Amino acid sequence: MLAALEVTIPVLYAVAIVVLTAYGGNLLWLALFHATDEELVRGPVPDPNALPEAPDDWPVVTVQLPLYNEAEVAQRLIDACVALDYPRGKLEIQVLDDSTDATTQRVAARVAHWQEQGVDITHVQRDDRTGYKAGALANGLQRARGELVTIFDADFVPNSDFLRRLVPRFFDNEDLGLVQARWGHLNRDDSLLTQVQAFGLDAHFAIEQHVREKADCFMNFNGTAGIWRRDCIEDAGGWEHDTLTEDLDLSYRAQLRGWDFTYVPTVEAPAELPPDMNALRSQQFRWAKGGVETALKLCGRLWRSTEPLRTKLAGSFHLTAHLAFPFILLAALTHAPLLLLKSLGRGPGELYFAVMGFGLFGFAGFFLAQLFAQRELYPDWQRRLRLFPVFMAGTMGLSISNTNACWQALRGTDTAFLRTPKYGDDAGSGWWRSRYAIAELPKVVWWEALLAAYCTAGLGVVVALGEWAAVPFQALFAAGFLLVTVSNLRQVFTVRTAAPASSSA
Repeated sequence: MLAALEVTIPVLYAVAIVVLTAYGGNLLWLALFHATDEELVRGPVPDPNALPEAPDDWPVVTVQLPLYNEAEVAQRLIDACVALDYPRGKLEIQVLDDSTDATTQRVAARVAHWQEQGVDITHVQRDDRTGYKAGALANGLQRARGELVTIFDADFVPNSDFLRRLVPRFFDNEDLGLVQARWGHLNRDDSLLTQVQAFGLDAHFAIEQHVREKADCFMNFNGTAGIWRRDCIEDAGGWEHDTLTEDLDLSYRAQLRGWDFTYVPTVEAPAELPPDMNALRSQQFRWAKGGVETALKLCGRLWRSTEPLRTKLAGSFHLTAHLAFPFILLAALTHAPLLLLKSLGRGPGELYFAVMGFGLFGFAGFFLAQLFAQRELYPDWQRRLRLFPVFMAGTMGLSISNTNACWQALRGTDTAFLRTPKYGDDAGSGWWRSRYAIAELPKVVWWEALLAAYCTAGLGVVVALGEWAAVPFQALFAAGFLLVTVSNLRQVFTVRTAAPASSSA
């Protein structure tokens, strides 16, 4: 048995480190491209308050608002979109409401209110949720009159100048299919959980999206806060619902058809971050499973295309990014046992550990992407960078749930599109009293608790062995699973003991 382990454990750990180094190396390339590209280093220089020159004739824009049981935020979203500064005769708003609760009554009342004020706004409902969000968007598009289509999820509150800043981007490029704005964060500072989420999302927008566009690689629509050219959607085959990430799917299909995308980091669309662990885990599960589903669907098409090798490689790392999670979990399971084998004289030699040291290049990629993102966006970036260890630990802590998501995608298991609860004004101080607060404790929490105990015991082993260089790495594993477990248990307890919210409309 020991003989088998002394071969198996080093091999599995090496595989995990090699894969994670590859994904970290991709981030390192993105970070260094950002650091050395002259235009990106200069940063945005235009006056942020200056609007593009208005055309003589604005195109018709349809604003689509896909909703499913969003009673806490539906009115906030509708009112923000009605307030968009755009010629009234050229603006159409569709509230695509698949709700089965009080949301429908609230939406109907608000839509009727604005219709009385002369706003072109419609309440679109379906008999069933076929296709979930993708199905709702496709259904709305059939009756839309806009040549441009803007989408906002329920947790967003767009600024009034959103359309005036982004629509002119389409005027000089007939091949431009999408303009994507940067996400902002309404409740960033409400808790450590929201701060860490914002920290991670900032790297995606400030580094990944920006560099992919500048390097002529494929970027993606983020599901919301973007404007599509209708012809682009239709030419790419329309919204499809065979993955849980319909936005990523359509993005790659459109770019493979030759459409251009652009990202505008100077236009921010504020949104609500999930304030509770259950909601965050559900969101991350959907993104992970949908990302792998899209990779299975489109990676072959990408490599058979005439795109340059750089685009194919970057696109493959992008589409398969969530496949890093199984290897994070594998590293967590094998790290301490590997060092124990070494102490017993049964593990690999010093050359093995020297080669594994190249994994630091991958870690450098993860770190520099976060550093450059914070430096790009915030004057107090050094203070914010203190969140990096917590962000890394939290990423590791979610590896069980996200590995399950990847496994389900690889197996072709069908799962419903689970919405991320939104809490509106209660997101910061009273979300646990919302009708949408999740009181159930998911089964995965017990696996996370088990891994927390396992990695904590492993930390004790590493310390006892005097492997001081390995202590920070093992400590991140222990802290990550412990953080996720304790946060989930505490929040579910809070929801269960809170006064129930009214279920009235």
